[in-house]
Amino acid sequence: MSISKPFNFVQGDTPVLVSMPHSGLRLTQAVTDCLTPEALSLPDTDWYIPEVYDFLSELKVGVLKANYSRYVIDLNRPKDDKPLYATKTTGLFPDILFSERAMFKDGARVTMQHQQACIEHIWQPYHQQLSRELERLKQRFGYAILFDAHSIRAQVPMFFDGTLPDFNLGTNDGVACAPELLAAAEQSLINRGYTQVSNGRFKGGYITRSHGQPEQQTHAFQLELSQATYMQDGADYALDDNKCAQVRPQLKALLTALVDCNPHKN
Repeated sequence: MSISKPFNFVQGDTPVLVSMPHSGLRLTQAVTDCLTPEALSLPDTDWYIPEVYDFLSELKVGVLKANYSRYVIDLNRPKDDKPLYATKTTGLFPDILFSERAMFKDGARVTMQHQQACIEHIWQPYHQQLSRELERLKQRFGYAILFDAHSIRAQVPMFFDGTLPDFNLGTNDGVACAPELLAAAEQSLINRGYTQVSNGRFKGGYITRSHGQPEQQTHAFQLELSQATYMQDGADYALDDNKCAQVRPQLKALLTALVDCNPHKN
């Protein structure tokens, strides 16, 4: 099995690091061979997250972007695959789609050896890079802020009822970051024409929970952005340039607020 370049990393010059664990599109051949035609279209991808956040270099914010699909291995799940939510969710190696239909063709499964190789060559390198960069930022600035960037369809009955708010901020119920940071993020969203909620259905996954340790000067923050804010309606996973042009300045304002907020200034 060939696994190469599990992520792209660009070092920044601020205390903020943006992680994009679910925007990858690459599949291994073993997974490709197992997927149903529906799953091969990668419907549960965090579509276009790198494009939506294309302003990060302007802000001098570092970014770590996964290259492999969450269908190969989910980087926002613990390596031991312990569940993060009491409600229904998907695991380290998903076998169902968000539509609750099967990911794999009848009788098809990847091997344990394949799964172990994905842990060793995709999951571990990504998290090692996260840890190294957060430590570098902490050494340089005295603290580090991890912003985990996600997106999801506005309506996913498997996970939540009704329609998701536009901006879903998650800090593991306040455990993963200083309250000043969440307040700065919330304030940046006020009167912008978007709906928001903090620590609602999405409180932050494994990345937020494992790296968010404010007592050790490392803060973590997840944004689950509704895809209705930047994608076309329908099932063809197309970017809406007009919507994107409207939401991108809001995201830039949010990241700028985090860059400018020093939770340890006192």
